Amino acid sequence: MRIMIAGSGYVGLVAGACYASTGNTVTMVDSDPERIEMLLRGEVPIYEPGLGELLEENYKAKRISYTTDFATAAADAEIIGITVGTPSQDDGSVDMSYVETVAEQIGKSIKNYVVVVGKSPVADGTSKLVCDIIRKHTDVEFDYVSNPEFLKEGSAVDDFLSPDRVVIGTDSQRARKIMAHIYDPFMRQGRRILFMDPVSAELTKYACNSMLATRISFMNEMAQLAETVGADIQHVRAGMGSDHRIGKAFLFPGLGYGGSCFPKDVKALIHTAKVAGVKSGVVAAAEDANNRQIDMMFNKISNYYDGDLAGKKFAMWGLAFKPRTDDMREAPSVKLIKQLRQAGATIAAHDPQSHHTAKDELGDTITYHENVYEPLQDADGLIICTEWMEFRTPDFKHVAETLRCPVIFDGRNLYDAEYVNDAGIDYLCIGRANALANKKKES
Repeated sequence: MRIMIAGSGYVGLVAGACYASTGNTVTMVDSDPERIEMLLRGEVPIYEPGLGELLEENYKAKRISYTTDFATAAADAEIIGITVGTPSQDDGSVDMSYVETVAEQIGKSIKNYVVVVGKSPVADGTSKLVCDIIRKHTDVEFDYVSNPEFLKEGSAVDDFLSPDRVVIGTDSQRARKIMAHIYDPFMRQGRRILFMDPVSAELTKYACNSMLATRISFMNEMAQLAETVGADIQHVRAGMGSDHRIGKAFLFPGLGYGGSCFPKDVKALIHTAKVAGVKSGVVAAAEDANNRQIDMMFNKISNYYDGDLAGKKFAMWGLAFKPRTDDMREAPSVKLIKQLRQAGATIAAHDPQSHHTAKDELGDTITYHENVYEPLQDADGLIICTEWMEFRTPDFKHVAETLRCPVIFDGRNLYDAEYVNDAGIDYLCIGRANALANKKKES
């Protein structure tokens, strides 16, 4: 089928590449000519494993193309996907202006029946909003489908090609048949397409992400309790995860959730509930707990130095909000760096992929290093913010010899405390009765 994707951001590029990989003809449309030129040169504006190769393969096969010409692409399309940004506003609501602009362009451009597919995270009632805008500008028949994405950054291509489920929100049998057709190649292993009304599909996206965010915040609260009473959150997590009613996913304590989805979707769900007159106590509590998590780590660092961080230098491993991505949106590292700098500390950082995106967020307020061990030189401690694989088994002896003050503040609980202590390094992590505390009790 002929598919047009409006917006060449994270969701748009992944969706376009994956649709093209099954034989569809995909046209990526973006209003930013520099972004289109970048894609035409074969450069991918985001880091996502496997995406660059998939885009290159389909571009060479002439199954995917890039343009700024919205009208021409829309006039020839059978399906138009909306994947533009929907950023949060100050009150937690979703900024729908980009979606509204695309809807108006669709109305002015379509010549034949088309299925308009909303894939951007949107506010409740977007289906009616988009349809009303399109109908203002055309008498051409169309159907609207809400098709939220459930992609995990770092494995988005695999998630799209092998989804655990696909949610399709539509009241049209014609659109339902078309959507079932384009997703059929991804359903060969018995995965499910869930058909529902558009409003339910929109709410499903927010509900899923808010549930996962709540699990993260709950585990972070349990980690603080475990640390206070002398328990080990790793054991608690294993006990919880072995219960089939709970499961193991998203039970890892850390520095809190970040990225482009969880913070925004949690805020949007809280706002939606408020407008509807429904109290969102659980979700609001999850957001509040997440906001406190960086304060917890900052206090842990500050207390180690008796509250005096002025003039201290810290090495930091990991800047992106999670591994296998360069996404710095709502990254815990940014919040922690700002607190450390306000206290008078300096930061030398290494991240395998996010230096360029981190500079957009942090500028020259920190130094960036290509080698993982370079930031350790003369540093008063090492802080781990992102659980990249290359940080899992470092040379602890070299770490101890290079740091001016051999201590690791681990925001991701990567290491065995006893092993780190045996290398002569103090080890402070999250929610564990770590070896440093035990050594102090013995002394």
